[in-house]
Amino acid sequence: MILTNDPLRLALTAGCFMVYGLVCMAPWLRLRRKRRAGAAGQAAAALAPGWIVAYASQTGCAEELAGQTLETLRLAGIPARLCELSALKQRDLAEAERILFLVSTYGEGDAPDAAAAFASRIMTLSLPLPRLHYAVLALGDMSYINYCGFGRALDQWLREQGASSLFERIEVNCNAEPAIAAWRLQLSHLAGTSDAPDWSAPAFGGWRLAERRQLNEGSAGAPIFHLELEPLDGALPEWQAGDLVQVAPPSDPSRAREYSIASVPADGRVHLLVRLHVHGDGSHGHASGWLCRQAEPGETVQLRLRAHRRFRLEDNAGRPLILIGNGSGIAGLRGHLRARAGAGQVRNWLLFGERQQAHDYHYRDEIAAWRQSGQLPGLDLAWSRDGAAQRYVQDLLPARAAQLRDWVADGAAIYVCGSLDGMAAGVDQALATLLGRTALDELAAQGRYRRDVY
Repeated sequence: MILTNDPLRLALTAGCFMVYGLVCMAPWLRLRRKRRAGAAGQAAAALAPGWIVAYASQTGCAEELAGQTLETLRLAGIPARLCELSALKQRDLAEAERILFLVSTYGEGDAPDAAAAFASRIMTLSLPLPRLHYAVLALGDMSYINYCGFGRALDQWLREQGASSLFERIEVNCNAEPAIAAWRLQLSHLAGTSDAPDWSAPAFGGWRLAERRQLNEGSAGAPIFHLELEPLDGALPEWQAGDLVQVAPPSDPSRAREYSIASVPADGRVHLLVRLHVHGDGSHGHASGWLCRQAEPGETVQLRLRAHRRFRLEDNAGRPLILIGNGSGIAGLRGHLRARAGAGQVRNWLLFGERQQAHDYHYRDEIAAWRQSGQLPGLDLAWSRDGAAQRYVQDLLPARAAQLRDWVADGAAIYVCGSLDGMAAGVDQALATLLGRTALDELAAQGRYRRDVY
């Protein structure tokens, strides 16, 4: 029995409770101090200068190299973050100490689609950047007059803003390995490591040409063939609609040719649509001549798959889809339509152009089946050689302006596949006229306007 009126007993009891309370609180206090220290460390890390690896990609090559660049920096213990060029703000440029730019050029010197807003919004400004150190890897194709035009323009603009180059711009012609190796070497010097990850592309594998048939008998245009290939080892690799294959022709294996995949893995084979390229002297293209004329069914084709994230569905898989293309560009669009059919997505609208309906309506029966089943509620066709007036796929858009705006307002994504000359520029201009250039650039920045053009 405790006597509550005994001061000594009361003091001893209170002391015991205080000691017990402190013992119980000690772990909580230690955890609280640890959390505060962790939060302070995270805040300090967030304020650390770090590096930025910024990329602008049209077919995915610059993005892939940017990811490899980031991996090299992190391996060396250098804090860095990866971002698309369109995500860079004025503040990022002004506050960053080091940015590595990996950018491709679209067409004759233009920025890739996703970087168009950056080019018009940022590169038109006078923006002093005295603390910025940078490097540029410019990807391009020497067959174009304005080779690496966007990479060169970006490099020049950065110099004009007072930024300092870490080393001279490196230009890459058609993914040439020596130039990529030069970038990797410079990067290793900057990072202070020679233990960089392997950047080599996957090896080509043997694929059997299982089927080939011409789709445009009697056409005024060059012959176009549907091809089906299967791996010799029987193991079909995974890919997504929008991805590409690279074919190494025997006559020039060092210069692979890329083609859009017209099928999905559920089809069991890689389908391609290849137009025979005929030069002025009557000779054929190295890759198209081999695939369309020289290789016999059953022969082996050296091929590898390449992810093309800029033309995949990804976040657009659940959106309405507007597909626009011409000629052999129907290949990439067919891949998406087959993927959509398999996923039960029926809000699809195809706008397609070719020469003559009688001869150049590729995959006519398949498109008719999609229409009948409700898989393709929207279909508009243009034939440039039927009738007196030439009519191209871009000419279809003004008459469908209201429908186009409604679909876009409802969240639709726009995918364009086909020839760079004429069609891609014409479609882009028509869309900009109908939707507004700023709105179209914003769609590109959101990944809702994507192009696979050649």
